[in-house]
Amino acid sequence: MSRTVSSWILSSARNSIVLQGKGHLYSIHIPNRNKIKWKLVLSKTCLYPAGSCSLDNTFSLKKAFRHTSTEEEHFSFQLSPSQINDVLRAGELSHKILYLNGKNANSVLRFESNQLASNTPIEDRRSAATCLQTKGMMFGVFDGHAGSACAQAVSERLLHYIAVSLMSRQTLEEIELAVECMKPVLPILQWHKHPNDVEYREITSQYFENLRVYWQHLLDLDTEPGFSLEEAMICAFKRLDSDISLEVQAPQENELMRNIALQVAFSGATACVAHIDGVHLHVANTGDCRAILGVHEEDGTWSTLPLTRDHNAFDEFEIRRLKREHPRSEEKTLFVNDRLLGILMPSRAFGDVQLKWSKELQHSILENSCDVEALNIYQYVPPNYHTPPYLTAEPEVTYHKLRSKDKFLVIASDGLWEMLSNEKVVNLVAGHLTELNVQKPQLAFEKPVNLGYMHSLLLQRKNRGIASLDQNIATHLIRHAIGSNEYGEVDQEKLAAMLTLPEDLARMYRDDITVTVVYFNSETIENYYRNN
Repeated sequence: MSRTVSSWILSSARNSIVLQGKGHLYSIHIPNRNKIKWKLVLSKTCLYPAGSCSLDNTFSLKKAFRHTSTEEEHFSFQLSPSQINDVLRAGELSHKILYLNGKNANSVLRFESNQLASNTPIEDRRSAATCLQTKGMMFGVFDGHAGSACAQAVSERLLHYIAVSLMSRQTLEEIELAVECMKPVLPILQWHKHPNDVEYREITSQYFENLRVYWQHLLDLDTEPGFSLEEAMICAFKRLDSDISLEVQAPQENELMRNIALQVAFSGATACVAHIDGVHLHVANTGDCRAILGVHEEDGTWSTLPLTRDHNAFDEFEIRRLKREHPRSEEKTLFVNDRLLGILMPSRAFGDVQLKWSKELQHSILENSCDVEALNIYQYVPPNYHTPPYLTAEPEVTYHKLRSKDKFLVIASDGLWEMLSNEKVVNLVAGHLTELNVQKPQLAFEKPVNLGYMHSLLLQRKNRGIASLDQNIATHLIRHAIGSNEYGEVDQEKLAAMLTLPEDLARMYRDDITVTVVYFNSETIENYYRNN
C-alpha cells in the first residue's frame, strides 16, 4: 500500500466517505449515513467485576499499536516488522497430539489456530477439545455479531452439548448419580485453550445446571443406542439455542447474571464445528463460517473440497427454505438489500431473539429489564415482521470419510473468506507445508516427471527463496489475508496500515478473523484402510 493510498484511507474516514463494509453486523442499508443513524446492539459494557478476566484485555498487545480514532492529531500507519509480528502472533495457539500407544493413534496430527481483532473487543471466538467420555476431537469457530456475548456463550457451551448428546445411557446415568450424591463428576472434555481465552465465570453454575437438565431429558427418552453423530450435532445446536432463549426469560439470581443473559440472547453468533473420530469427519455449520479440506491429489496437485455452504441471501437453498417457511405474501420482504429482513447477513445463527420472538415477548422482556439501554440493547422491530421466527440455529451437517490424500481441514470465520478464496487458502497452506518439509535442495529430477511433481519443485524453489515468517499456519493465512497486494505477495506497508487502522475505521476494511487449521495423520488413515 503506497503512502498515497494510506493517506486516502485517513482522509476518506475524516470526510465521512462510506466504504464497502465487511461482515454481518446488524445494520440497515443506509444510502446517506448523515441522515439516518442506527443504534447497534453492541456489547461494550464490561461483564466482569474487578479482578476477574476481562474481554478488553484479551488482546491488549494488539490494541497497543492501534489508534482509537481517525480524529487523532498524530496519526501514523507505521509499524516495525517486529511490531507487526507481535500483533499478528498475539493470538497464536497450537497443539500436537501425543501418541499414548501404538494402536489407536489419532487421525489428528496437530492443529494451529489464531485470531486477529477488528472490533474492540473481538467478537469472534474459537474452541478445541478432546472428548473424554466418547471418542474424537472437536474444533469450533464462532463469529459473533452485535457484540461478543453470544459467541462467548456458544464457544463455552456447544461442545459440551454435543459431547453429552453422544454419551451412552450408562455414562449419563453415572454422571447424574455423581451430581445427586455431590461427588466429583467425570470430566467431559479436555479443553485446548489460549492463555487469553475468557469465560463467563459468574454464570458457569447456571450453564452447568442447564446442561444437566439436557442430559436428564436424554435419559427420559429411554433410547439405546442414542443419537447418530449427525443427530447429536443437530440436537445440540438446537437445544443450546433454545436454552439461550429461555434463560433470558427466567428469573435470575442477580443483576449481573440477568445482564449476561440479556446480552447473550440479543446478540448473535454463527458457528462451524468439526467432530473428528478416526476417519469419520462431521462438520455442523450454522451461518457463514466455512470449512474446507485441502486434498493432495495423486498427480501432486492440490484441490479444495468445501464442507459447508454459506447461509445467507446469496444461497439459493436458503432463499427457498425461508420462502417455504413463510407466507407467499412475504416473499419480497424476506431479504432486503441482501440481508434477512434488511438487517442480518447470515440466515442462520444462535441468539438474535429479536428475529425469533414475537413482538409481544420482546416488549415484555425488555420492559421488565433494569436498564437495557446501558447494555446497548434496543428494541427494534423491522418492517414486515409478521411470522417469526425468521432465524434458526439448526445446522447443516456434512459427513466425509477421510482418505490418505486429505491432508488438512481449515475452519474460519467469514473475515478470512472475504479476503481469500478457498483455493488461495489451500495453496497457502500447501506451500507452507512444502516449505516445512524441505530439508535439502532437490536439484535432481525424479522420473517420471509429471505436472504435479514440477509444481512441487516450483513451490520448493519459491519457498526457499522467500522463507515464511510464520511457524503457525493460521498466522500465515491472516498475514496474507490482510497484507496481500494484487500480485498475491505480502506488502509490508499495506500490512502495517491494516493493523493500525483505528477502531472507528478498521471495520470498513476488514472483519475479525479467526482461523483453525487441523492437520491429519496420513499414516493413521492409511492403517485404517489397510486393517479394514
